[in-house]
Amino acid sequence: MNDDNQEPQPSDGEESFAELLKQSFIATDRIKSGDKVSARIVKITPEWVFIDLGGKSEGAIDAREFQDESGTLSVGEGDTISAYCLASGHGEQVFSTRLGAGGDAPDFLEEAHRSGIPVEGTVEQEIKGGFSIKIAGAHRAFCPYSQMGLRRVEDPVALIGQKLTFKITSYQENGRNIIVSHRAVLEQERLEQKEKLKETLREGQSVTGTVSSLRDFGAFVDLGGADGLIPMAELGWSRVERASDVLAPGQQVEVKIISIDWDQDRISLSLKACLPDPWDSASYDFAPGSTHTGTVARVTKFGAFVTLAPGIDGLLHVSKINKSIDAGIRPGAQVAVIVKELDRDKRRIALDLAAAAEAAREDDAESEILRKKYVSSGPKPKGSGSLGTLGDALRRQMEKKKGR
Repeated sequence: MNDDNQEPQPSDGEESFAELLKQSFIATDRIKSGDKVSARIVKITPEWVFIDLGGKSEGAIDAREFQDESGTLSVGEGDTISAYCLASGHGEQVFSTRLGAGGDAPDFLEEAHRSGIPVEGTVEQEIKGGFSIKIAGAHRAFCPYSQMGLRRVEDPVALIGQKLTFKITSYQENGRNIIVSHRAVLEQERLEQKEKLKETLREGQSVTGTVSSLRDFGAFVDLGGADGLIPMAELGWSRVERASDVLAPGQQVEVKIISIDWDQDRISLSLKACLPDPWDSASYDFAPGSTHTGTVARVTKFGAFVTLAPGIDGLLHVSKINKSIDAGIRPGAQVAVIVKELDRDKRRIALDLAAAAEAAREDDAESEILRKKYVSSGPKPKGSGSLGTLGDALRRQMEKKKGR
């Protein structure tokens, strides 16, 4: 039975003209001026770079935005880029990675202000409170010192002549009074990078970063979208008094992630975890019976800790010290010690003063000589002129030492 009211269906593998037309405007309806998109480059001509917006729709970007001074393109067909919509309507969509990148841009500055589209500008000169910026061909804008970067500008002169990307934060008097911010662009970039880091960073992972600043409590490291803190205790195996003794701003470092708390924006890092553990070779370097010269690190009521090597401290027990002041046992003093015991697993080394140990050996040697001299295998006859017992001889020997 035929139904005369039933609409004809397209044959397999084919789409109706109406459907194709509908799909061609899907992206246009969704994308409006100021929107940011990520799209694949489908075609490049001498004047335009075309991007695929999906739904059989394309956008166009001025090719000059991707050319260097010699005219060489920095992108190719198949690359994925991010761009902002400048105009959308009548089937035509124009995009830009930033306004002013290709020379004199159309007068989209007010739209850029409203939509947050970045603009390219050149730092012309330092003026009171900030910098004079030339944007979109011949327009002038002002950027305060605080908006030129994520951190304080250390060398303003070095910025003169640089081309940077800005966001327009204030547009007044029909464009005669424009305030811009480079910091806003950097913060947006870091926010996007941070979202990517959330997918890749894991506790226990070793990563490379750049030292961004030094503090009394440690060092901050830029991980490319988020900052992590290396506490003082994690700057090295030995005791570190100042972060500047170990690191410098701008230095590249390898660190291990101790913990991550994205809700509090806290990432704890360790530098020493990526350095060789000095205790791995302690059993060979500081074998029991070996003598070393160390530095007194600190003195406590139960003894003195002596640094034998970076990250290796031994304990000179208080019982081994007669008078710490007289013996020179004070922080920073150099002292010769002998290793009595070493426990690798507990990271403990027991020490004795080398001088005291040597004196004890000498006493033992003298005692042995006296024993052999005054003790025989049989009883002495009466009146033989014996000097007395071994104990008497030892007492006389100690009295001689005291009288020196």
